[in-house]
Amino acid sequence: MSQLEEQVSTLAEAVRALAHGLESIPSQDNPPEEVARGARLAHELLLSQGL
Repeated sequence: MSQLEEQVSTLAEAVRALAHGLESIPSQDNPPEEVARGARLAHELLLSQGL
């Protein structure tokens, strides 16, 4: 059960990283570097846990 909880926690962190990269004021475009940074962080989080 501990492994499952750890995986769910990692997935939640990855989703937060992606959401943060996509956050912006609706009338403005998302800066591409922020989107890329969020995606890279999410990917690294998932890789670090073997997901």
